[in-house]
Amino acid sequence: MPLSVLDLAPIGADITPTDALRTSTKLAQACERAGYHRYWVAEHHGMPGIASSSPAVLIAHLAAHTSTLRLGSGGVMLPNHAPLVVAEQFGMLEALHPGRIDLGVGRAPGTDQGTARALRRSDGPPGADDFPEQLGELIAFLDDEFPIDHPYADVHAVPSAGVPAVWLLGSSGFSAQLAGILGRPFSFAHHFSAQNTMPALALYRESFRPSAVLARPYASIGVHAVAADTDDDAYRLSRTVALNMLRLRRGTPGRVPSVREADEYPYTEAEESFIAKWMVNAVYGTPEAVREQLSELVERTGVDELMITANIYDEPARLRSFELIAKAFQMA
Repeated sequence: MPLSVLDLAPIGADITPTDALRTSTKLAQACERAGYHRYWVAEHHGMPGIASSSPAVLIAHLAAHTSTLRLGSGGVMLPNHAPLVVAEQFGMLEALHPGRIDLGVGRAPGTDQGTARALRRSDGPPGADDFPEQLGELIAFLDDEFPIDHPYADVHAVPSAGVPAVWLLGSSGFSAQLAGILGRPFSFAHHFSAQNTMPALALYRESFRPSAVLARPYASIGVHAVAADTDDDAYRLSRTVALNMLRLRRGTPGRVPSVREADEYPYTEAEESFIAKWMVNAVYGTPEAVREQLSELVERTGVDELMITANIYDEPARLRSFELIAKAFQMA
């Protein structure tokens, strides 16, 4: 079963965005050597601890520094963009790097409402009913197949040298059902919506209709996974991500904290409860322990691929974690 990577280009407490993006480049190269299948970056805006605000730009950079690794978005937040612009960006990426590009799309804003308004130049975000229409336009631009009577029938996305693989992303049942109906691959955000994982996967499979893209359902899930020399080391590294999520959930996002900061943070009882609940669905430990936990997760969910994310503070530990997991699974 393929193992892949989801990277947010995390910005640590005492590093610059340049440092974070340089680390992402090193990580992509290391993951290519280790045998990971694909490497995705995600769109976020206005978040001090995340450098991946423009997936298309970052994908182009990573593709220029790798040669075989599949690269893509996990994802592009489609409501923030005109579908034609996304089709042109990823059509260009596919033309530059044929057969290596994935286009994962989501319907969440990937930011706060004020920033979303600035991105969209409108007072209100599109409703859920608008996303299928936007997605339909995007796919039609990529395929260059609008109906003859459509207003955009004479509009073409250029370049159009091949079509990148289009995935739907989600953390609830909406995109799961839509991906099934359209016969598209689906990736679920298990790492921050674990309570919805099984219902969403079931809905995707129940809704699936074979298409020219897929004959049967193909699903992946994102999962936080960190491997280290000891269980305690992996636990402490993972708690830096948990503290970062805590700050995000309470509306005060910041840079990724260090292990020391996470250790010394004065948690309230409610905050400790949040951290404990988040850690239940995280995978961490020695390489052998991580392999066992990930294998159990695959067996339980029946997914076709795991998308590992580990947006921890420590650059060497982050790089080594992915290498240790690759070795534990005996990847090429």
